Amino acid sequence: MRSTSLTTGYDIAILGGGVAGCVLAARLSEDPGRTVCLLEAGKDYGPHQQAWPQKVLNARALPRDDVWERHAAVHRIRARILGGSSCINGCWNTWGSASDHAEWSRAGGPMWTAPAMERFRRAAVEQMGLRAVPDGEFSLWSRAALAAARELGYQEVDMASPDGGPGYGTPLLNSVDGLRWNAAFAYLDAEVRSRPNLSIISGASVDRAAVRAGRVRGVDIVVDGQRETVHADTYVVACGTFGSPAVLMRSGIGPASQLRETGIRTEIDLPGVGAQLVDQPGIFVPLTPTADLNTSLAAKQASGDLYVSRMLIRAASALCPDGSWDLHINPTAGPPLFGRLPPGEYEAGISALLMKPASRGRVRLRSADHADALDIDPAFLSDPAGHDVAAIRSGLEIVQELAASAALKSLAGPAADGHPAQDLSDQELRDRVGTYWHPVGTCAMGTPDDPLAVVDGEARVRGVSNLRVVDASILPTAPAANTQLPVLAIAEMLADSLRG
Repeated sequence: MRSTSLTTGYDIAILGGGVAGCVLAARLSEDPGRTVCLLEAGKDYGPHQQAWPQKVLNARALPRDDVWERHAAVHRIRARILGGSSCINGCWNTWGSASDHAEWSRAGGPMWTAPAMERFRRAAVEQMGLRAVPDGEFSLWSRAALAAARELGYQEVDMASPDGGPGYGTPLLNSVDGLRWNAAFAYLDAEVRSRPNLSIISGASVDRAAVRAGRVRGVDIVVDGQRETVHADTYVVACGTFGSPAVLMRSGIGPASQLRETGIRTEIDLPGVGAQLVDQPGIFVPLTPTADLNTSLAAKQASGDLYVSRMLIRAASALCPDGSWDLHINPTAGPPLFGRLPPGEYEAGISALLMKPASRGRVRLRSADHADALDIDPAFLSDPAGHDVAAIRSGLEIVQELAASAALKSLAGPAADGHPAQDLSDQELRDRVGTYWHPVGTCAMGTPDDPLAVVDGEARVRGVSNLRVVDASILPTAPAANTQLPVLAIAEMLADSLRG
C-alpha cells in the first residue's frame, strides 16, 4: 500500500524491494508494533497474479522488460521490479559448499556457519515453495545429460544442500507448471500487504541518505519526479550488488578519493564500497543438434514443457580444494538465449561456469546524479596469477568429456566452426566470456582489521549506527551456487537479527 505521508517516521525503512527486501519487509512487519516502509524503484504489480505481465510470469524464458538498462551489456542486467531478480532469472535454487561457510564465518562470525544458517535455509525453501524438477519438465537433452554425468562417474547430490561434494543433480525451482513464483508472491501476498504497519512504495528511486555525526537522518527519494524524504529509526539498504554501493557512495560513504572526483562530500571513508565485485564467469561451448534432437525439442515446446536446462554438474577444477567444487557444468538445449533461429531449430551446448573466481572488479559512480548509469567492470578472468583462466580451462576439459559421452554425442555434434574451446588463447577466452549473473561483494562484510570491510557480520555499516546493508553485496566471496537461495536465507537470518 502507499503511505499518505512519506515523511512520517517509520521504525525501519528498507531501501530496495528485490529478493532480500521482500523477505525483510514480510518478516519485520510481523510485529504489529513495528512500522516498516519498503521502497522499490520499479513497478509493483500487486498481490494478484493476473495483474502481472505474462513475460514476468513465464518461467520458460528470461524476461528483460523490468530492468534498469535495456540493451546493455549482459553483465549489467539487474531487475527493477518488486521481487527483484526472482522476477527475471532462471528460477534455479542451489546451495554452496562447506568452504563457502568457512569463508563467510571468518568474515562475519559464527552466525554464518552452515549449522547456524540451516534453519534460515529451510525457512526460505518453505516460504518460497521451492520444489524438485517434475518428471515432465525433463527434455530428451536433459535426460541424456543426466545419463552422461553418470557415465563420467559423477554421483547424484542434493543441489540445494551444503552436504556432499562434486556430483550431478537438479536445482530446486521457484516455478510451478511454467509460472515463475517470485519473492513478491511468496513473501508479500495479499494478507501481508494488508498489515497496517507496512507501507510499500513503488516507483521510488533512492537518491541518497543524509548522514551526519555517524547517523542517517533521512533518505532522499524521487517519486513521480518529485523529491521527498523518508525518516526512520533504522535504515536497511537492499538495492543489490550494483545498487547498494551506489546508494552508499551518493550518501558520502565510500572511497574518499573517488567521492571527491564526483563532487560528493565524504562522510565515512570506506575504501571497500564498490571495490570487491565478484561475478561468476562462464564459457558456452556450442554444439550442433541432430535432426532427432530438434524434432524432440520442437514437440516439447509445442506441449509447453520445454526448458533449456533442468540439471547441472558441480565439478572441481584442478585448483579446487579436496571435497569441494568450483565449477558448474550446465548442458542446455532449447531456444537461443540471444538472437533467433528458424522454427524447428534449437541451440544446444554446454557451459563451464566458474563459481569461485579470484578476479575482482568494481562498481563506481560516474557522477553524483542517481539517474546516471553506473560504471561497472566485472573484470572477468583478470586475476594476475591466472587462477580463473586455469580453472575455466579445467571446466572446458570436462565439457569436452561430457560432449563426447555416449549419451550426448548421439544428440549433438561439434559446432560448425570446429574450433575446440579448450584450444582458445587466454585472450580469446576473455573475449568469449559470459556471466552466470551472480554478482556479490561490493559491500563486503569483514572483521574490524579488514581495511576493505564495509559491514560487520550483522550487516551494520562501519561508522553509521543506524544503517545496514542486506543483500548479495555483503558476501565477501561468491558461493559455489546460484545466489538466489543464499540471499533468501541471508535475509531471513538478518531479519531475525534485526527483530532482536
